[in-house]
Amino acid sequence: MSAALVQRDSHGTAKTYLWMHPIYGATALGLEFLHDRLRFLPRPVRALAYTAVIFGAEYATGWLLRRALGRCPWDYEDKGWSVKGLIRLDYAPFWYVAGLLFEPVREAFLRVTSEALRQTPEYRHAVENGTVAEPQHFAPVSTEQEAGEAADTFLLAEESELHPSP
Repeated sequence: MSAALVQRDSHGTAKTYLWMHPIYGATALGLEFLHDRLRFLPRPVRALAYTAVIFGAEYATGWLLRRALGRCPWDYEDKGWSVKGLIRLDYAPFWYVAGLLFEPVREAFLRVTSEALRQTPEYRHAVENGTVAEPQHFAPVSTEQEAGEAADTFLLAEESELHPSP
């Protein structure tokens, strides 16, 4: 996409490698794993840890692809502060900002997903019929807890739709 912007391509065409999808997905899972373990730290410190995970994933997957395919799809050998052509240390500020944005974006996705589940016919029908109860909160809950409760309620609602009680 950035190449499209530089070349003033209004269609936003870009090219990527199929390898990037599992790499990005696995890195996101790594960030999720780390998030749960570092909650007690201040957000800027967690963002540093996320930056390290991103660099580690980029280096490790680049090294593995180079070993398996004979080359890495990205090659930083002649650019920036490169480490063996696999990562660029001058990208650290950008990855740090990505780390800072990870949690707010994650929470927004959780809220949107929870609300989407609540709007499904199965969920609404089950709550209206009293088959499942809408979670009641008497104290503030985390976005994760709310998303988990919405998912659990949806699964109960879906189950009650598939197997109604006599």
